Amino acid sequence: MIKHVCIICGYVYDGEIPFNELPDDYLCPVCGMGKEKFNLIQTDNDNQEDAGDKKMFCFQCQQTAKGTGCTMNGVCGKKPQTAVQHDILTCEMISLASVMHEKGICSLHEADMIVDGLFTCITNVNFETEKAAGLAAEIRLIREKLEGNETITKNELFAANGNTRSLRSTLLFGLRGMAAYAHHARILGRREDKIDAWFIKGLAALGHEHTADEWLELLMEFGGVNLECMEMLDAANTGAYGNPEPAAVSLKVKKGPFIVISGHDLHDLKMLLEQTDGKWVNVYTHGEMLPAHGYPQFRKYSQLKGHFGSAWQNQQNEFQNLPAPILFTTNCIMSPGDNYSDRVYTTSVVGYPGTIHIEADSNGYKNFSSLIEHAIRLGGFPDDKQFTGHNGGSKLLTGYGKKSILDNAAAIVNAAKSGSIRHFFLVGGCDGAQPERSYYTDFVKQTPKDTLVLTLACGKFRFNDLDIGSIGTFPRILDMGQCNDAYGAIQVVAALANAFSCGVNDLPLTLVLSWYEQKAVCILLTLLFLGIKNIYIGPSAPAFFSENVLNLLADKFNLHLISTPENDLGQILK
Repeated sequence: MIKHVCIICGYVYDGEIPFNELPDDYLCPVCGMGKEKFNLIQTDNDNQEDAGDKKMFCFQCQQTAKGTGCTMNGVCGKKPQTAVQHDILTCEMISLASVMHEKGICSLHEADMIVDGLFTCITNVNFETEKAAGLAAEIRLIREKLEGNETITKNELFAANGNTRSLRSTLLFGLRGMAAYAHHARILGRREDKIDAWFIKGLAALGHEHTADEWLELLMEFGGVNLECMEMLDAANTGAYGNPEPAAVSLKVKKGPFIVISGHDLHDLKMLLEQTDGKWVNVYTHGEMLPAHGYPQFRKYSQLKGHFGSAWQNQQNEFQNLPAPILFTTNCIMSPGDNYSDRVYTTSVVGYPGTIHIEADSNGYKNFSSLIEHAIRLGGFPDDKQFTGHNGGSKLLTGYGKKSILDNAAAIVNAAKSGSIRHFFLVGGCDGAQPERSYYTDFVKQTPKDTLVLTLACGKFRFNDLDIGSIGTFPRILDMGQCNDAYGAIQVVAALANAFSCGVNDLPLTLVLSWYEQKAVCILLTLLFLGIKNIYIGPSAPAFFSENVLNLLADKFNLHLISTPENDLGQILK
């Protein structure tokens, strides 16, 4: 059954009047938000009070219901039985990792299964209960063959005291985030034994009790391993596609057939461009695929015309009347309902019931001919159509990767030393639907003209169409890429510290981060591992951070929750 859920508080509309027929001024009876804050979800008819093993609990994303956890249906659209199956899959991976860790086993097949299993459980990746159940069953068989008898149940997964549950969940969600990076690197032929081994070690640790100090030690160790994983992915991407170069990307969609590609997987984009070459079918990036326009290997394809849409949370509005198919290569996919589900294609670990899935063959090749033919049948727009960004801009700048910035490091450092650049901000992370996220737009608008704003990930769509001026030859907003490119940002920060002969925390630099899903968790843990302090995060604290854990991070790392742009800028620049 299709219903509508408030993405702010998790309230599910179940009235007699069809949601679409409610007056435009209808407000959520729980939090008071308008109709635009409701998303489509598909629910069961089961009474959750009597659902037994179908009861769900999920608090891994920033928009979790009421800021505490989803228990009826996922705000993301995840059904209870899917959430439960993700927990069962997670428990099976923990149990398998325990026996592998005990016996010193770390085979490639099992490591790959664990990486894909963890990736499958990331928010807005896979909504297919059967997929998770199949993975869990396959992993269970492997464990039984290894005579692994130590198991953990889904009821035990989050059934600890507040601090233990908080620390265990932080490690679990960090592992899920790192799995996404490892997955992308493996597709390009990159993997490291140490990283594979740490997936086993980290999951095995989740099945045992630890003191608070032991959990913190594990989290810091994980942050270091994730840094190496991000470095591996950075090398894989730049090795395959070249170093990104600055590019101005149009938001105009040309008339005629086209395909929209969303997610993060650059290898899927490469195969799609190869297969659309000469077919008179244009390709437009969406969401986190925007930085692809900076890579030399993609810029040679004339059919890669521009970018469509904004961040992931707006896709249900942006895609419903789109005369083109959409390919989701990774998260974030939302319920398409009946509006455009016939035009949605998924691949890799992504899945949504009722959509078309394209599998890779044994050599990793994906045949996108059905997708291309679908685009031709739909025909696209009859005339060129101009779209705009969040603030009305008609183009987006991207391609300021680490090499582009480091090649000009001397000019940047000289500008900072001369006073032309007073402060550096890194404003980035995940976007989301909550109104409080307007903070990031307002923050960037209010940054002084003698400051430089680095950005990456989909949070930038709140402000990346703004023209807030330049400092020398540099626009004041420098898009460094996807969330997958966080390693590049870390290297730029390290290079600045080296140029100024100081520690990172002594730089005129502040990180202002937005989070939504689990890749943000593993990046935060890496930043803490590096000892970076005075980070601002928002729009709210993770629900899985207990009060004690949040206070500990605030005390140890001076971690701040955002307040208002005016207050925070005042504190930072005083």
